Amino acid sequence: MTMNSKALARLEEEINCDIERGDYDGVNLIVARHGEIALQGTYGYAERATQRPTKRDDVYRILSMSKAFTNTLAYRALSEGKLALSTRVVDIIPEFMGTDPFRAVRKDKINLAHLLTHRSGMPATPNPGVGPEQFGDLAAVIEALASVDVVNEPGTNLNYAPSINHALMGEMVRRVYGYERFRDLAHDLIFEPLGMNDTAFGLPKDREDRAVPLKVNVPEDGWLAPEDIECLNRYITEDAEIPWVGGTSTVDDIFRFAEMFRRKGEHDGDYLVAPAIVEAATTLQTGDMPNDLYTGINVARGWEAPAGNFGLGFSLSGPGTAPNFFGPFTSPRTFGNYGAGSTLFWVDPERDLTFVFLSSGVMDEGDNVARFQKISTMVVAAAV
Repeated sequence: MTMNSKALARLEEEINCDIERGDYDGVNLIVARHGEIALQGTYGYAERATQRPTKRDDVYRILSMSKAFTNTLAYRALSEGKLALSTRVVDIIPEFMGTDPFRAVRKDKINLAHLLTHRSGMPATPNPGVGPEQFGDLAAVIEALASVDVVNEPGTNLNYAPSINHALMGEMVRRVYGYERFRDLAHDLIFEPLGMNDTAFGLPKDREDRAVPLKVNVPEDGWLAPEDIECLNRYITEDAEIPWVGGTSTVDDIFRFAEMFRRKGEHDGDYLVAPAIVEAATTLQTGDMPNDLYTGINVARGWEAPAGNFGLGFSLSGPGTAPNFFGPFTSPRTFGNYGAGSTLFWVDPERDLTFVFLSSGVMDEGDNVARFQKISTMVVAAAV
């Protein structure tokens, strides 16, 4: 397996120091190489206020890591001929155009490739035309998006989309597969085949006692206020269908998911995602385009601005030294997904290394980038 045990011990020590300092509250993690687990660790608190310890089977609200599941449904639809990268949103959701032709300008250009690469030109807002009390009603979200305007020419600007892109993508895949419920589609095409028995869109009632509450430690004047995230404790319910932030899962299930992509879509001798699509999804598709959101975060801290580095849905490490979640020492083709201030997984295909990190205590996003740059570097340093 060729992992340095002393380096892994240093990683654990650093995480415990972070938790003791109050940077975040607790962690479940897995480090694996060649598919073999080298370190599985459980640290700190699921909820610091009640001194509830972290447990391996804790269920996390994984926030934007949920987008990885929605992306995977799109990969399935691509491989099965139900969608193409050139399929426009309005081809599947005609009401997205709205009723005012002057406000519909450019909406007819947005396609699946734009959604997957965060180049749709739609507003980079966490509220997709409705407030959080309606996030779980996908039909209401889609209805509201008919009156949300495009702000940039599709394809010309990369701005990480917290909600709108994946709301549209979720509805597109639901319609082309003919499912009544988006969450059932995800269960049937991803979670059940992979044996992700503790993963869902929404939080089933029988897992509520294992759920890790979202507790946010960010400044009130930040990009997101604490309530913008903590409200999801109330709104990610058993019935909620939120394709962009509504997933719930465990460290072992996310590891199963990541490992499927490390094996280029293969699981138990079958291919849930075609290798050709995995190859494209993990190849840079956005050139030198900056990511407006993370450029702003980096510049505010005096850091070098990063390139956007997106494949089709996956964030990539890319070359260079600009601070990012994967750190500067992962290989450029390292790919993964993350959730606001709390969750991350990545796969380094050059080193055949898989890393999953689910934490309690949501951090400020700039602090989160610094945290994961450090932790990811320490993981890579353990691979010898």
